[in-house]
Amino acid sequence: MTNNSTSPARLAPPVGEFQEIDGRRIFVHRSGSGGPAVVFLPGAGAVGLDYFGVQQGVSQFTTAVVYDRGGTGYSDPLPLPRSAAAVATELHELLRAQNIPAPYVLVPHSLGGFYAHRFAQLYPQEVAGLVWLDAFHRDWDDFMPPAAGLAAVEQMAPDREQLERMRPALRELHTELLADYPEHLRQALIDAKVSDAWTRVGIAERTKLADLATELRAGPSIPDVPVVALSVVGVEPGRQALTSERTVREMHDGRTRLDAALVSAVSHGEQRILSDTVHHRLCFDRPDAVVQAIRDVVDRAARP
Repeated sequence: MTNNSTSPARLAPPVGEFQEIDGRRIFVHRSGSGGPAVVFLPGAGAVGLDYFGVQQGVSQFTTAVVYDRGGTGYSDPLPLPRSAAAVATELHELLRAQNIPAPYVLVPHSLGGFYAHRFAQLYPQEVAGLVWLDAFHRDWDDFMPPAAGLAAVEQMAPDREQLERMRPALRELHTELLADYPEHLRQALIDAKVSDAWTRVGIAERTKLADLATELRAGPSIPDVPVVALSVVGVEPGRQALTSERTVREMHDGRTRLDAALVSAVSHGEQRILSDTVHHRLCFDRPDAVVQAIRDVVDRAARP
């Protein structure tokens, strides 16, 4: 594929390829074979290769796909934020262009929950199951204390100056999280993760969260497919410093009830609560729990 980016200093991905969609390059990396294919939807500030470790585990038993939404990661730039419909449609086109047959098991993390739900609204017949990795839900504000509502979460995102100060700590964090990655992948990813361009994208994607929830409320609930929700209730050291203990407790309670409501709305739903990791570390600390949840949904989805 030709590089049609205007920036001469575009970062080259250490693995994977580009797929052209609407004249733009979308980064995608697939491994494994068979179906239903498992598709990871990254959180804000995350990229497809953050899920490389769990992708390797899943590729042992089915096709596993990671990608970067348009405007994020290695994909070509786009104005952010975007509507959930725009992101879901793009993903649908990507999977078709890659000849990855439906139906899919969608695995959204964090912000990815909004996009997975929109995909399921637009293409309900193409969703075989869902594995909810501590993901956002359109009813978030109904379960969370006001201090942790979507509008408040938008305000919590660091600004440019704060990010600049945080850069050394961010490099340290990513170096630790990616310690088990193959060397050629690890160093390239750490450098990209702390780059100005990628950190700016993370900020932009965390805006207009309430608008995404409103967009989703105009459509149906998730289809009646197998669902496993991993609810993370470990306490982040940084969060404790910024938020009162009571708010943290209310947030964990809200998260637990929200995911319980999600899984109770389908015939085959299950919630698994993890207290030994935190939101952004889930796939790094507990890849075993993530891969097992995906395997269970794939197995259930394959049954008649």
